[in-house]
Amino acid sequence: MADTFDLVIIGSGPGGYVCAIKAAQLGLNTAIVEKNQTFGGTCLNIGCIPSKALLHASEMFHEAGHGLAALGVKVSAPKLDLKAMMAHKEAVIKSNVDGVAFLMKKNKITTFHGTGTIAKAGEVVVTNGKGESRSLTTKNIVIATGSSVAGIPGLDVKIDEKTIVSSTGALSLTKVPKSLIVVGGGVIGLELGSVWHRLGAKVTVVEYLGNILGATDADVSKQFLRMLKKQGMSFHLSSKVTAVEKKGTGAKVEFEPVKGGDSVTLDSDVVLISTGRNPYSNGLGLDSLGVEMERGKIKTNEHWQTSIPSIYAIGDVTDGPMLAHKAEDEGAAVAETLAGQAGHVNYNVIPGVVYTQPEVASVGKTEEDLKAAGTEYVTGKFPFSANGRARAMNHSEGFVKFIADKQTDRVLGVHIIGFGASEMIHEAAVLMEFGGSSEDLARTCHAHPTMSEAVREAAMAACGKPIHM
Repeated sequence: MADTFDLVIIGSGPGGYVCAIKAAQLGLNTAIVEKNQTFGGTCLNIGCIPSKALLHASEMFHEAGHGLAALGVKVSAPKLDLKAMMAHKEAVIKSNVDGVAFLMKKNKITTFHGTGTIAKAGEVVVTNGKGESRSLTTKNIVIATGSSVAGIPGLDVKIDEKTIVSSTGALSLTKVPKSLIVVGGGVIGLELGSVWHRLGAKVTVVEYLGNILGATDADVSKQFLRMLKKQGMSFHLSSKVTAVEKKGTGAKVEFEPVKGGDSVTLDSDVVLISTGRNPYSNGLGLDSLGVEMERGKIKTNEHWQTSIPSIYAIGDVTDGPMLAHKAEDEGAAVAETLAGQAGHVNYNVIPGVVYTQPEVASVGKTEEDLKAAGTEYVTGKFPFSANGRARAMNHSEGFVKFIADKQTDRVLGVHIIGFGASEMIHEAAVLMEFGGSSEDLARTCHAHPTMSEAVREAAMAACGKPIHM
């Protein structure tokens, strides 16, 4: 049985479903293939959406126990109902995946549940859970299969999602562990580590690099590390994990200094492996097709075409940051391109956020990037401790940092660590999208008192025009 389409998309995560909806709205007969029973991919089902539900819920729990009294709100010690918290998470997941399913139907997108394999250019074979197959004929194919959990390089760690867990298991623990070791000090590890720390676990992070958050601006990384330590999380940096094994009802982690030294063994109730993600291209038939790969990712040109022109790839399975919104922008751009329009993604203006408390948000270049490139620049910083709204809310930790070209004042990067950073960063993103300068923002009136005034003050500092503190 054959079906014919203008476009078949494999994968219904943020890149896939945005691509499908945009393509259908632009008049393309579109189908989408999803190997799981629900749409939304990792992000909606076992990633960014459920983690944000738990991050928010755990923040509320912590605030009730530690922050309300200082505001004159006296409550008895809060009691954790983890089952109810997890039910909230599941309800959030369901509402989101149901919403995507509704949009598929509303936009008349044909949906298939099963594993999609590219038999040849112009043909996708879908095999369902019963082993039944059907062939889809199409003018173009978009691969949007996302990524999967990466293990620890060089180690064969058996993840059972109960004692030794990935991010998937860490989102569904049935009780709060007394101790949690997080292997990897990146975004996922720090977000989920902070959830269980707020709920009562003793959290220890073991990180290979000498800093947390990888290539984040060094000022932000150092300040963030101090904040997390102050909150009670422990860190072992510049440490290479050599073993992760189950031990009794828990597990043990062995690690040693990267530069050499004595090995250390720590026991824990639960170990979270959060050492990154790998592009998911298994079972697509790419090897037999001869699709060109690079460092495990599908290689594409500036129009997101693979080495086979009618096959496109977007999102985590391609080069660039593994971010849902990057995939969404690429999905929309590919749909526009296939419809004869001019799809475009500005890869220099893609925000990144760590949804801890405080939040960390960045867009554009870091000082380290610019030093490596030999670019002359100026910086401007403003602390939230000098912001009236932040003080009023007891959220005065952190700062805003602007980086601008020394000659032109064009903004090259903005980095924020503080309460609500995820929302404030978009002001900088819009500024940078239009090629704005720090003076452009410094001369833009901001409501008082707001947290966003700190963004303006940092811009003032960058262009040399501070008005007040």
